[in-house]
Amino acid sequence: MYDNAALMLWFIYHLLNEYPKHAHLLRSCYHPLKLFKHHLIVVVISESSCSRMQDGRKVFVVERDLKEPDRIVGELLQPGGYLKLLELDLADCVQEIDAQRVQGYALFKGGKDTKVGYPLEGYSGDVAGRSFHNGRFIQKMREKAASLPNVELEQGTALSLIEECGIIRGVKYRKAAGIEMEVCAPLTIVCDGCFSNLRRTLCTSKPEVPSCFVGLVLEDCELPYANHGHVVLADPSPILFYPISSTEVRCLVDVPGEKVPSIANGEMAKYLKSVVAPQIPQKLQMAFLAAVEKGNIRSMPNKSMPALPLPRPGALLLGDAFNMRHPLTGGGMTVALSDIVLLRNLLRPLKNFHDPQALCDYVEKFYTLRKPVASTINTLAGALYKVFCASPDQAMKEMRQACFEYLSLGGVFSSGPVALLSGLNPRPMSLVAHFFAVAIYGVGRLLLPFPSPYKLWLGTRLLKGASNIILPIIRAEGLRQVFFPNTIPAYYKTPPVA
Repeated sequence: MYDNAALMLWFIYHLLNEYPKHAHLLRSCYHPLKLFKHHLIVVVISESSCSRMQDGRKVFVVERDLKEPDRIVGELLQPGGYLKLLELDLADCVQEIDAQRVQGYALFKGGKDTKVGYPLEGYSGDVAGRSFHNGRFIQKMREKAASLPNVELEQGTALSLIEECGIIRGVKYRKAAGIEMEVCAPLTIVCDGCFSNLRRTLCTSKPEVPSCFVGLVLEDCELPYANHGHVVLADPSPILFYPISSTEVRCLVDVPGEKVPSIANGEMAKYLKSVVAPQIPQKLQMAFLAAVEKGNIRSMPNKSMPALPLPRPGALLLGDAFNMRHPLTGGGMTVALSDIVLLRNLLRPLKNFHDPQALCDYVEKFYTLRKPVASTINTLAGALYKVFCASPDQAMKEMRQACFEYLSLGGVFSSGPVALLSGLNPRPMSLVAHFFAVAIYGVGRLLLPFPSPYKLWLGTRLLKGASNIILPIIRAEGLRQVFFPNTIPAYYKTPPVA
């Protein structure tokens, strides 16, 4: 559940580089001429990225809370996301916060383990994943934003969008002191997080909650594989470990469903000790139990929501407010950064935003172009979560074991899927090929060396189960947009003439 709105301001810098030095007079239904004080409004809920604004270009940022957040998510940036961070000149935001390099993953199942590294050959030495305290990363972003003379940062709660004749003109918000205010601009970017109260006017999709994460911090312990994320294929669902500083390891226990055992009355501590602790690697058990005893147990719902935009002139929806996927694969920030770079490149040729309807029509191209990358990461997250969860169905047990063994084969069998997961090669066809290769590998395990009618039946059910996992996710993402974006008319839209 990473809200990645934090990177918006840096995107704005690149976007506004071509913006005219003088504000434009914009026509309004209620006013013959309206001169906007700001060029752009950004509504964020967590991170607020930054930029070097020039020549009087004004950005107004409304953020709910400017204190350093203390969250259990948004702590892992995949290598593909780090590459986008480099494109946006933001790599220094993961420096001096005790961020840890992440080189790949270690998987644990049934007493066995395997290690799969990111395929980083051909990249510079600094390219890797990064894991860190989410709050420290956010504060680095805010420091950059606060240093910019043309960025106005306001602590407040966004209440509603301001609409005139079907065009979004700005946002109404409540300041920390309780005073309600309004601010207007030609373009409002809404990225107010997974709990967004503004998305209902800008998209048609509804969030689902397949599970919750229960978070702990393990102190002064060493992971079995240094500089790697650790995934335990536990019962009933996966457990994650990754470093967030030089002395701390984050543990996220996935609990299926929308409700978790009560933390307040001790049910959660009992669950963690009796159900979870026996399943984690022996090397981590003492530190895990100590963290449970310490009592700083947190939980957060894991939301999933396909991107189904409802285009409105004068406004854009980005980040977790727009699109979410299960956080098992840590792909949220990579999707958001990819979206930002793409949108920056599309809007850079525009001299101004003075024609909201033309801009709205043009931005449909963004929704089409983002699909292959975003949908690959989204689909992988949803499918992998379902495969990694324990199931009473014997066919799904076989699929889970096949996935573990497939990744253990090494070579292209591990580098291909990890390239997808890391955002280094987010291609839909590669995802589908590897997913069904796992299923076929699972069928092969069943039939060799001696097939039987029962094994044939089980293999058929395995293939059917694999299809039932991935096809609904792809269908929700949009089959045509994911695999054949160049058949969508919006793919060929050109920038509106100023």
